[in-house]
Amino acid sequence: MRSLYRLYHQLVLTRPWLMLALFAIVLIIASLKLNQLRLDASAESLVLENDSSLEDYRTVNQRFGASDDFLVVTYSPDGDLFTRGAIDTLRGLRDDLAGLEPVGSTNSILNVPLLHSPDLTLDTVESEILTLDDNDVPLERARKSLLSNPLYPNMLISEDAGTTAIQVNLPTPQEYFDLLFRRNELREQERAGELNNEQAAELEQVSAEFTTLLERLETERAHTIADVRGILDQYRDRAEIHLGGVPMIASDMIRFIQNDLSTFGIGVLIFLLLTLIVIFRRWQWVVVPILCCGFTVWLVAGYLGWMQWPVTVISSNFVSLLLIMTLSLTIHLIVRYREYQQDFPDHDPKQHLRDTLAAMVKPCFFMALTTMVAFGSLTFSGIRPVIDFGWMMTLGLALAFAISFLIFPVLVSLLPEPAPRKPDAGRLPVTDAFARFTERFGGTVLIGSVVLAALCVAGMSRLSVENSFIDYFKSDTEIHQGMLVIDRKLGGTTPLDIVITDLQRPDDTESDPFVSDCDPFVDDCEGGDLRDTWFTWQKLQRLEQVHSYLDSLPATGKVQSITTTLRLLADVNGGEPLDAMEVAFVPAFLPDDLKPILLTPYINEEHEQARISVRLIDSLPDLQRDALLKEIRGHLTDELGFKEEQLLFTGMTVMYNNMLQSLFDSQIRTLGIVFLAIAVMFMVLFRSLGLALIGLAPNLLAAGSVLGLMGWLGIPLDMMTITVAAITVGIAVDDTIHYIHRFREEFDKDRDYIATMHRCHQSIGRAMSYTTLTIIIGFSILVLSNFLPTIYFGLFTGFAMFMALMGALTLLPRLILMVKPFGPGEIADTAGNQP
Repeated sequence: MRSLYRLYHQLVLTRPWLMLALFAIVLIIASLKLNQLRLDASAESLVLENDSSLEDYRTVNQRFGASDDFLVVTYSPDGDLFTRGAIDTLRGLRDDLAGLEPVGSTNSILNVPLLHSPDLTLDTVESEILTLDDNDVPLERARKSLLSNPLYPNMLISEDAGTTAIQVNLPTPQEYFDLLFRRNELREQERAGELNNEQAAELEQVSAEFTTLLERLETERAHTIADVRGILDQYRDRAEIHLGGVPMIASDMIRFIQNDLSTFGIGVLIFLLLTLIVIFRRWQWVVVPILCCGFTVWLVAGYLGWMQWPVTVISSNFVSLLLIMTLSLTIHLIVRYREYQQDFPDHDPKQHLRDTLAAMVKPCFFMALTTMVAFGSLTFSGIRPVIDFGWMMTLGLALAFAISFLIFPVLVSLLPEPAPRKPDAGRLPVTDAFARFTERFGGTVLIGSVVLAALCVAGMSRLSVENSFIDYFKSDTEIHQGMLVIDRKLGGTTPLDIVITDLQRPDDTESDPFVSDCDPFVDDCEGGDLRDTWFTWQKLQRLEQVHSYLDSLPATGKVQSITTTLRLLADVNGGEPLDAMEVAFVPAFLPDDLKPILLTPYINEEHEQARISVRLIDSLPDLQRDALLKEIRGHLTDELGFKEEQLLFTGMTVMYNNMLQSLFDSQIRTLGIVFLAIAVMFMVLFRSLGLALIGLAPNLLAAGSVLGLMGWLGIPLDMMTITVAAITVGIAVDDTIHYIHRFREEFDKDRDYIATMHRCHQSIGRAMSYTTLTIIIGFSILVLSNFLPTIYFGLFTGFAMFMALMGALTLLPRLILMVKPFGPGEIADTAGNQP
């Protein structure tokens, strides 16, 4: 330990220029990959870690030819949609969009088959197909055809025929899926411990190729969406137009991340400058902390670039958080340095610096360590972006502590010593008012804390996790507006796929695929039809029951399945449902160009599966996803007789719900880990169970207050707000550590608890108020985000920090006065007993 101290003294205090030169080399190395910092808004960044539903989702999409790689342009003309002018405008808009090079195809009411003409029958369906593009169809007949067709309402056209949609398909190259599935396959082998050296090298190569391809596709997609918006702007004077779709949401979220990184970083930096100028009024105490904060962010960003570690919407505020946390450490150092300047004016600057570092290294180390534990607890959340956020901040805080005790003293020793603060004769700091209040109204502090704790518990009992993805964005953003139009007029936004596997297979299908105990072409066949196909009357009747049930639920919008196709064919068949023989030959007589629309999205005979596509109305105020999914599963198994192993629920609804339902467990797990770890560290630091429990009390109250407030306000937990309580404890405990550490030092001077409390409030209490004020205002800058969970994160963390400061300045000293953990005082103090 002594050799380490000698090395530190020689390198940092004796040879600051050498230390600065070595650090400059580290900064240069980090800067080489700053431009490699990558942003990620993919589906993987918003789901549970190792959630099998993501793989199910991709598999189902591949089997049924489904894809989310399309944009949705909603078009609501000022007047009637079915007029020649409105249709011509729609056609011009569609043609301009289709002319973009990355666009593979478009779907709209202009090119889809109307499937309604006087001569259309099952026999002539291929030759009598009409479209608005290719045929001179009267517009009124087109309206009736589109609205009476079970396929198009609430998908391409609203039920009131006032809004239509253009689906702009942006095909993803097969190379993407090949690399993705190979990477995931190798990752699975790695998790199972089955990866050899050759496969490990392949995993590294495939991951690098996938990352490179993804960056290129994201750049191309961003340019395409910008071009689409440019085209839409040319038509907005003739109609109300909105843009939606998964690619647009992912692209805009990346844009939000970029804006948040720059806005939060610049905003917090400006605020820090102003704060330092107001508090310290010495240019050295402005330059030194700003440089330390900047160096921390620089190194972390460089590390993320070197490691190809993407930043998600959850971790996009890492810049502002690191600036705030680093400043908090440096403020404590500056305040203590200024105290030594004032108390020992005859000492030289190097002695002031040595005394400051010696006095602050222990509390600052535990301060950084407890905050690292708080962020590190997020790695147990089970949610991928939250896990990444926890690791980023843990690394950042370690660097912040290192820079505070390596670079801060180097810069202070190289710069001219700032003039000491002039003592305020007879003037007490504002923080001493809390000491006087605690001394006079100690009973009130305790009673108020108990009442507040009861309110927190009541509020936490009201917490929920149900929230809408649409409500994550401000109402003036295009994501919100586009999703709202699609949600209300075009059949809902959040997709849910229900895949049913036909488990009743004959033993020898090759010799006789029509094996059955009854005639398969008879519609009253009972006892279980064993034909090796979904196209039997009995099986399709069961799918019809599922479809009708799903369609009857208030939370569902558009429901599509093979039943939709059969209803359409029944309409073509003069309103007569298809009989058993006609059902059997549906795959044969459907034209090839209609099969991708009417058949393959719903039936996959190779894997013996039928798919029912549902879209939920995300903006429904009382939507309870988890209860809805359980209700649907229960109905299909209990009422309709499907076996559990036959059913697969997948899609964004399932993945989003899995993430939401994990939030309660994640909250309990992260908080439990934080408090357990901090309790252990308090025992090590203070070597007293009593002091450890006293130190935890105000932090428990701060964490409980933010969760309780969320419960009372009816604000549900989300990916961002579950991090608030754990982070609050980790940051708020810093004040507890500094206060108790300083109280122990001051108490040894006269062993007077009351006098010690006042001295602590006038010294360390001032630093605590500075750092907390910095943190609160710094977090308030997050309200500039377009992502509402980030706004809530900033506001609730600021509130929690305020409550933590109040607890550290009132409840904490009151408990110390009451328990007397440092032994009996020489002067009996009876203050603080009046309620």
